[in-house]
Amino acid sequence: MRIMVTNDDGIDSVGLHKLALAVRPFGQVVVVSPDTEYSGASCAVGALNVMRPEIHRAHLEGVDEVWTVSGPPALCVLFARLGAFGEPFDLVVSGINPGANVGRAVYHSGTVGAALTARNGGITGVAVSQDVTVGSVMGQAWDEMLLGQKWDTAAHVAAHAVESIVANMPSEPQVLNINVPNVEINELLGWRRTNLAVQPGRTSKPITLEPKIGHENSFHVRMDWGDPVELPENTDAGAVQRGYVSLTWLSRITPMDPGGDHHAELGMDRLFG
Repeated sequence: MRIMVTNDDGIDSVGLHKLALAVRPFGQVVVVSPDTEYSGASCAVGALNVMRPEIHRAHLEGVDEVWTVSGPPALCVLFARLGAFGEPFDLVVSGINPGANVGRAVYHSGTVGAALTARNGGITGVAVSQDVTVGSVMGQAWDEMLLGQKWDTAAHVAAHAVESIVANMPSEPQVLNINVPNVEINELLGWRRTNLAVQPGRTSKPITLEPKIGHENSFHVRMDWGDPVELPENTDAGAVQRGYVSLTWLSRITPMDPGGDHHAELGMDRLFG
């Protein structure tokens, strides 16, 4: 069993180290991480002709094989699929991300993007994120938000999930999105299988542009966030708010019937007669 561990916060993230050590008992663990921060990268691989990505060997205490890639986590997974790091991987585990990746955040999360990219290549992917005490924006946390992070709780939860998956590998590749409250392990109330929240867990305010002193027509972007919004317990965000571990199985992007909103198709009829 070969397990690739990656993240979107870079090789020096505590969450990455904790996760790699937590899943080490269940297979041959190889860490392949971006060399720097790529939060919000989603499934992007980047403009390779501009980036000219490089791969470097690295070191993490307790992990036998460690690599960094000068690109986002989805690119790490893509390179792994194409054989850059040896034999094929059986499982991709991404995280631990500081800041819950729930609801709309899954569209933007590099942590989740790595797991989705794994499934696109026929590999089951697990994304692991943890809430932060102060609050986060679209799964991203920084500075004072990371104070008091209970990394070991999320690592412990991830280890149990990965152990069970390894023992019973899905017949078809799956993506599991795990979100863990930021509490001690004995303070978790349990777990819930959840749906994606539609409404954000925190209200947002209009962006303010602040003039950049000494530069004409240039502005700093100020983003202000309101109070948390309590969401239903059957949603990922609502479960985490209440102290439960959230497990969400993410579907493939599939075509849909537009119903009555087929105006683009009418345009094609006019174009092609």
